[in-house]
Formats: sequence, structure tokens, C-alpha cells
Amino acid sequence: MNNSPIGIFDSGIGGITILNSIKNILPNESLIYYSDNINSPYGNKTKKEIQSLSIKKTEFLIEKGCKIIVVACNTATTNSISKLRSNFKIPFVGIEPAIKPAALGTKTGRIGILATKGTLSSELFCSTAKDYASNIKIIEKNAEGLVELIEEGVFNGEQIEKVLKQSLSHMIKKKIDHLVLGCTHYPLLKKTIQLLIPNDIKIIDSGRAVAAQTKRLLVKNKLETNLSEPKYSFYCNGSAKSLNNILNNKFIINTI
Repeated sequence: MNNSPIGIFDSGIGGITILNSIKNILPNESLIYYSDNINSPYGNKTKKEIQSLSIKKTEFLIEKGCKIIVVACNTATTNSISKLRSNFKIPFVGIEPAIKPAALGTKTGRIGILATKGTLSSELFCSTAKDYASNIKIIEKNAEGLVELIEEGVFNGEQIEKVLKQSLSHMIKKKIDHLVLGCTHYPLLKKTIQLLIPNDIKIIDSGRAVAAQTKRLLVKNKLETNLSEPKYSFYCNGSAKSLNNILNNKFIINTI
């Protein structure tokens, strides 16, 4: 048994969607969440910048005693996960757009990927698409400005709908039947997205798969906890307003 916490980091509040999935499947595990919102978004940064930021977040979480690191950011995963695994001995769980289940489930042979520029242009994204969707038409879109709005606490309304309509209209015209949310921020907009797309388009995100993989790695490495009262800690290096709002002001946010 190992009662050390699981570390989770993201470029902002989006990784809370992953944290909630992990809490559901691993209710006894303590969690430490790091929101790097002062550097948000990661999607418009260079690969070198993203790797540097990811290394610093990992070092912070290791210093806090974390036993496993969840990179709760698609852009950080696709650009940094290999380097993190080569630099640190701790187990990592990464996130990448759920192309495989969408490709396996499509009936029209067309799937949409809503993601950031940093994810869509990464080598990992391209190789994943080649491995699982070589015979599938992928309509991808960089929803520029969406992460910034979410970080400001905007989850619905005219601004969000305008960006989403611009991003989704082409996909809808192309008759996609699966929409992959390729950024952990985007599930926070799921209700709004559902109102803007046909009912027969299935929305897919990576939350459950990431939580399941986290559990598998804990079991494999014999790192499961025996805690009955887990602890949750939250850190951010910018404004804590959005993080407080999404957590309903139930936790103390440590600013660093």
C-alpha cells in the first residue's frame, strides 16, 4: 500500500474533468492538482516551451510526494509525455484525443476532432490518427480562443456559442457521427455543445479512459492506498477565481 497522493497537472481548470473521473473510480486516493493557469493556454506555445513547463510541473508534484503523475492536458501529453517518461522514473498517465473509440464506432466514416493547435500539430496526434483512423475521414478544428474563455469562467452564452458554431459548422456539414473533445477544458462545455449539434453525433472525451489507466498503473506498481479519508490539495500560479468557481469554493486554493 502507498498512501502518497496522485499528482495531476493542467494548463488551467480543464484537468478538473480528469480529476473528477479519477475520484469516481479511485475514491480513496489522495489527489494534488496543479493549475498552471498563468501560462494558459499551452496550445499556442512551441514544443520546447510546453516540455519545459511540463517538466517544472512534474518536479513540483514529485516534491509534494506524488507517486504517479497524470498529465491532464492533451497538448502537454502529445508534446511532452515521452520526454517526461525518459527524465523521471515515476509512472505517468497521459491524455490524447480519443480517436480510437471514435474510429471504431463511426458509421459514416467521418469523425470530428475539436482540439488545440498544439495537439493537432503534434507527432503523437498524427501517429495515433494513422494507427487507428487511416481509413476514416478526420475533420479537425482548432477552436481558437475557447480555452481562454473557459479560463475566464465562461461556459455558455453568446461568446462561447459563437466560437463553437464557427468550429463545429464544417464538421456538421461533413456528416460526422462522432465528436472527439481533444482538450480537457472542452467537456466543461458539453451541455452547450449538445445544443449546437445534431442528436445523432456522439460526444467522446478521455476522462474515463484516463481514470481506468491510472487505476491499472496503481495496481501494476502496487501503489494502491488504504486510506479511508483521502486528502485533496489544489495549487495554481495565477488567479484562483476560476478554479474556486469550478470547485464551488469547497477547497482551499494554494497560490504559488
